[in-house]
Amino acid sequence: MTRKVNVGSLLIGGGERVKIQSMCTVKTSRTEEVAAQMAALEGAGCDIIRVSVLDEEDAAAIKTLKKLTNMPIVADIHFSAKLAVAAIEAGCDKVRINPGNIGGEEQVKLVADCIKSHGISVRVGSNTGSIEREFLQKYGVSEFSLVESALKSVGLLEKYSVNDIVISVKASSVPLTYRAYKFLASRTNYPLHVGVTEAGTYESAVIKSSAAIGALLLDGIGDTIRVSITGDPVREVYAAKKILQAVGLDKNFADVISCPTCGRCMWDSSGLAEKVAELVKDCKKPLKIAVMGCVVNGPGEAAEADIGIAGSKEYCVIFKKGGDARRIPAADAEREFLKEIKSLIDD
Repeated sequence: MTRKVNVGSLLIGGGERVKIQSMCTVKTSRTEEVAAQMAALEGAGCDIIRVSVLDEEDAAAIKTLKKLTNMPIVADIHFSAKLAVAAIEAGCDKVRINPGNIGGEEQVKLVADCIKSHGISVRVGSNTGSIEREFLQKYGVSEFSLVESALKSVGLLEKYSVNDIVISVKASSVPLTYRAYKFLASRTNYPLHVGVTEAGTYESAVIKSSAAIGALLLDGIGDTIRVSITGDPVREVYAAKKILQAVGLDKNFADVISCPTCGRCMWDSSGLAEKVAELVKDCKKPLKIAVMGCVVNGPGEAAEADIGIAGSKEYCVIFKKGGDARRIPAADAEREFLKEIKSLIDD
């Protein structure tokens, strides 16, 4: 089990709930726009938000943004120890740096001293574009070079008594990401931030992230996650929530089970499944809802759910756990089933 680290008011690691992270896409000094994006992300279920710090205006804006969100703010800084210090002094809850590009060991010590004096945490790590040259020459682009490069950064911070550290080792390749985090987890007990970097546009990013993050979470690896998607970051949060639900780490939702349909389906079960999914998308109650197309597997699956429906051309049957099945005309199925679901949610 990993050790626990504070990120603002949140604890990560040590068996705590896996936290969802995203990143603002607006320049940080444009505080009104960033605050609006933060509000949308928080409303979607984001736990931790990261912002880029490109200049002194961005660093100073963190002080304002801290008053406008409940989420801990992570300042993302490269190439400048001065900006890292400015962001920390402005009130960020965690800083993400790369000791290898911050300007030498003296500059790393400067940032490390500031991290300690403000009692915040730090994320370091590597991705396939930032592996230290010595490890690239030794191992090529591999899980070994990713992990050794990340741990070199960790060692440098530890040298200056910084121990509230989170580590990441990201690649755009799913197999490499999986191997790297497995290897890293065997080498350290620091909390791990898990994700696939540069995963692409929506469909590609969701598939890659689900494969890599899901596999790692099922292996017990990962304390915070980010699904990196080109475009609107709110979609990252919804995708991350779905991954946590799929691997059983979030049970407070309505799980809609529906069959893919086939030639045996003689009514619009797929249309009803879509409407049910929309109805319960914000439900925080643990429910299992089944929408089944025919009488082959339908009755059995539906009977196992809190509420379910299976049908034929002429009639449908609504099943409720612990209750009697109710047969209704197919024409009334949608109206009656949605009414039953609303009743369950409101109960």
